[in-house]
Amino acid sequence: MSWKNAMDKAWKQLGGARHKEAGSSADLAAAEEVAKRRTMALPSIFGPYPVANHALPKPTPANLRRFAETPVVRRAINIIKDRVASMDWQVRLKRDFTPDRVGYAARKQRALRRALEEPNNTDSFRTLLEQVLEDTLVGGFGAIEMEGTGDPERPFSLWPVDGGTIQINPKWDGSASSPRYAQATGLAGTTGLIPLKDDELIYLRLNPRTHTPFGLGSLEVAFETVNTLLSAHRFAGKLASNAVVQYALWIDETTPAQHERLIRWWQDEIEGTGRVPILSSVQKPEVLRFAQGTDADLRLNWQQFLIRMVANAFNLPPLLLGLENDVNRSTAGELVDEAFHSAITPLARLVAEHITRDLFAKKLGWREFEFVFNELDARDEMSEIQIQTALLAAGVLTVNEVRAMRGLAALPGGSVALPNAAELVEVGKAVLMQSTE
Repeated sequence: MSWKNAMDKAWKQLGGARHKEAGSSADLAAAEEVAKRRTMALPSIFGPYPVANHALPKPTPANLRRFAETPVVRRAINIIKDRVASMDWQVRLKRDFTPDRVGYAARKQRALRRALEEPNNTDSFRTLLEQVLEDTLVGGFGAIEMEGTGDPERPFSLWPVDGGTIQINPKWDGSASSPRYAQATGLAGTTGLIPLKDDELIYLRLNPRTHTPFGLGSLEVAFETVNTLLSAHRFAGKLASNAVVQYALWIDETTPAQHERLIRWWQDEIEGTGRVPILSSVQKPEVLRFAQGTDADLRLNWQQFLIRMVANAFNLPPLLLGLENDVNRSTAGELVDEAFHSAITPLARLVAEHITRDLFAKKLGWREFEFVFNELDARDEMSEIQIQTALLAAGVLTVNEVRAMRGLAALPGGSVALPNAAELVEVGKAVLMQSTE
């Protein structure tokens, strides 16, 4: 009996009786035994071995991971990753479904949320999502392994997978029974390549294109820019620490012996000691400077330009990466809103769509549910409240629909439009204004 049939049978056995709350260690151990992970958690720690090339590996530069640890890139990644991972979310029925048309809707919804909050024995939903978003932004290859448990109270388990080790089968025929992906573990033998079906892996592609099965990460776009920025930063660091000498001492009409003696004296007695050098010669020595001796030698404007290019690659305004020279109070708010709608909202919707389609629909067969983030329509809390109250006053939305948008439970009698909604909204606005004052 497959795990899908076992889970359907378990739901039928529940009937109308009240099911006890699951959560004991025995239940969790039994669920984990059924949903056993097959991919390697950290395959990069094993030594490299030649692996048969049955699938297409992504030609990702090896130093992308190193670039992701530099200050500017780390700042850009954290702005997007932390904002998406910290959003409030919910599991709800789709628009075309109502609770009376879906069997055990409340219990299934509660089971989906519990399984997402505890995807495995070591991760929470946020730690799982942060790892996947990191790979998505770095290389465009976020990956999550999903396995069914057969437990109606915890129907699946999820594990983050190193997206750089995932290979794609170019000859996949679209069948759910044929392998679509494979993980290169770096081990010898049959364990060197682990095949994965379409309903066993969530693969997030950032910037998908038609000429390649792989996505394009934001850091890949900024690869050359980051490399140039690091080179400029190293040069400026050496120049600021006097590791690169930008001047020379010229003494006219000296013999080779006097020249060598002066060099030895300078190296032995003056250089690095902080003493004042005293020279006595017929002609005054002249200092030849190779640079201006100002901050322009550090190429700071060039570094700022490169930081702007990195911000463009991540769809962020330069303001969020520390460049505040051309920002004032009237434009700062607009730039932050633009960053939310151009960088955070698309990635959050991509994650939500993959969870809904790959996990709920393909893996479980529960196409009536969807995963949504609650904070994508409006960043500002007051603007979101104004939109919802206006729709409620116009009779477009009901109280329960507004509560569902905010992730709250439905109220009895809240599924019908209120006859005096406009008056009630005005009263609610007055109470809200008094509370804010």
